[in-house]
Amino acid sequence: MSDRREFRDLASPEEAHEVVASLDIDPAPETVPLAEARDRVLAERVDADIDVPGFDRASMDGYAVHARDTFGADEADPVTLSVAGEVHAGEEPDVTVEPGAVAEISTGAVMPPGADAVVMVERTTETDDGVEIRTSVAPGDNVMLAGADIAAGARALGPGTRITPREIGLLSALGVDEVPVRGRPQVGILSTGDELVRPGNPLDSAAGQIYDVNSYTLAGAVAEAGGDPVMYPHAGDDYEEMERLLHEAADECDLVLSSGSTSASAVDVIYRVIEERGELRLHGVAVKPGKPMLVGTIGDSAYVGLPGYPVSALTIFQTFVAPAVRDAAGRDPPQTATVSGTMAVQERYGEGRRRLMPAGLVEDESGSLLVYPVDKGSGATTSLVDADGFVDVPPGTDYLAEGEAVDVTLFSPAVRPPTLLGMGEDDPLLSRLLDTVSRPRYLPLGSTEGVRRFDNGVPDIAVVAGPAADDHDATDIGGWQREWGLVVSPEAGVADLGDLVDGDYRFVNRDSASGLRRSFDDALDALGEERGVGRAELIDAIDGYELTTKAHESPARKVLAGDADAGLGLRATAAKLDLGFVSLGTQPVRVLANPDRREKDSVGSLAEVLADLGALTDGMAGMEPE
Repeated sequence: MSDRREFRDLASPEEAHEVVASLDIDPAPETVPLAEARDRVLAERVDADIDVPGFDRASMDGYAVHARDTFGADEADPVTLSVAGEVHAGEEPDVTVEPGAVAEISTGAVMPPGADAVVMVERTTETDDGVEIRTSVAPGDNVMLAGADIAAGARALGPGTRITPREIGLLSALGVDEVPVRGRPQVGILSTGDELVRPGNPLDSAAGQIYDVNSYTLAGAVAEAGGDPVMYPHAGDDYEEMERLLHEAADECDLVLSSGSTSASAVDVIYRVIEERGELRLHGVAVKPGKPMLVGTIGDSAYVGLPGYPVSALTIFQTFVAPAVRDAAGRDPPQTATVSGTMAVQERYGEGRRRLMPAGLVEDESGSLLVYPVDKGSGATTSLVDADGFVDVPPGTDYLAEGEAVDVTLFSPAVRPPTLLGMGEDDPLLSRLLDTVSRPRYLPLGSTEGVRRFDNGVPDIAVVAGPAADDHDATDIGGWQREWGLVVSPEAGVADLGDLVDGDYRFVNRDSASGLRRSFDDALDALGEERGVGRAELIDAIDGYELTTKAHESPARKVLAGDADAGLGLRATAAKLDLGFVSLGTQPVRVLANPDRREKDSVGSLAEVLADLGALTDGMAGMEPE
């Protein structure tokens, strides 16, 4: 089997679509109660068994009359008719309208015998002799005849109709309480790997454990496509258990999805199960991501093996599998699954394979969509929310040019571009600030990278901290000061920067894109000038200077866990985690707005909050408004 695992004969994406589409995952139709029929698809035609309405009824308040008795009546020459009685909605009439008489009637009431029209109350006047009619009506005026809405025997709804509240209303009017619908394909979901833990259970990060992302992500995608997801326990790397679960899922489901089974041993298990009970139809697709995709059958069930990285698994599912699930469930392709935009920046791509490039969306000042690559890598689960979809890049494409028109296939029809796109420094006060904006997206790339993306015109705002905040010419809409320094273990005995350099302490730094890192390096330069040595010598004396993290709390978390004695951070973080703090100064944090998008509503709202930050800084040590 080793030749198969080498993916020697990769199928084209077109072949993969055909193979997946050929899988039989159609479920049997079923009958559901009307209360559970919303969003299902009718399996067969529904005809009306009754007239709707089932009786002639008044369509407005007024008087039921013989139309002939009103002929010639007008404002100048009304006719006066006697009142024989009243008819109310929901009651069987107990009055007959003889010629020369009328019956007072309510909207929706049954027309009494003898009457063939209704005169609206506004065209009548009560008198001592009866009621004065000031208009003429023809037979049928202001009356809905029995079956006028839909008549018994008529075709009400056809097969394939997706049931929305409108259709539920019609079915209710017909008295239908059980609805024949297309079955939803049962889709079994298996995630493999010893490192996986289901959310809600304790996580042992020291042992390399991670929460199971794919099972829940794929279950949501299956449900959105119209399938019924069934999550099975993950098998870890117990290959006997994996085989048992594959058999169980195949016996119970129309389609089995696995993700993460990319090791040689795991693939051996999948091959063995497929060869014993089914057929392998495809192994490997010439597309990035998704090269190791498997397609086949296990008994009467279809099987698709997806990549292990969450973004790759979701991308391949949406591209190749979701259309088959929608088709089996009778769902039409979502109308808003693809949007068009232009590339915000140039993106190079040197590989010959077709690429499904994760991409984010942002609206420019005119409301047009800009598309930018999301390049965290398939293994980053935050790419699931940082990316809105993917761009299908044909093989042989060297680059996508800035301004080039592209189509983005959305990960979900519900995806909408963020109202505000920001990039740059991460900061606890910034998190509170973003909470004041509806549907923002913020990428904490660090001050340096945020400024680079800002200069390329991608984000609406960039947040810049430290020295970089003072040397950038842009539209500044506000900011704050934050106290920074060393977050320390109370037992460490670090009192100043000199102690860190001279002592035997373990240190955790921030990455070079962070504004904190630049301020720290400047502080080292100043200490070096005092001592008459270069920064390199001081760096060599710090155990862990090269150990960097990307988030503002991460060094402090290392200290809290006992893995370090000191970390670069903020007073606000030290106070939050009840750790010691050695202040090394304050630094500005500035919010820079793209000049072309200063008038966007979200940017304007942010600027208003920045103008009065007092309430947001309450309880945050070391944070001061301008």
